[in-house]
Amino acid sequence: MNKINPRKLKLSKWTACAPSDREKHFLVTKLLCDEEGTPIRVELEAVYSARVTLLDWHELRDSRHWKMGWC
Repeated sequence: MNKINPRKLKLSKWTACAPSDREKHFLVTKLLCDEEGTPIRVELEAVYSARVTLLDWHELRDSRHWKMGWC
């Protein structure tokens, strides 16, 4: 399980453990927060294709699917 400070997620780098369509490396480009400023979702941009996806930030904590940094 990856330890993450949700406030420091913006511009963090991630590697997918099971890449698809050659999309392995991702960058958090935006944090989507609730009214109190608590992060709810992150916007991930694939480095290879620039495709953007929304993801619950808690899913990044699962080390079976995501690794911190670009490996």
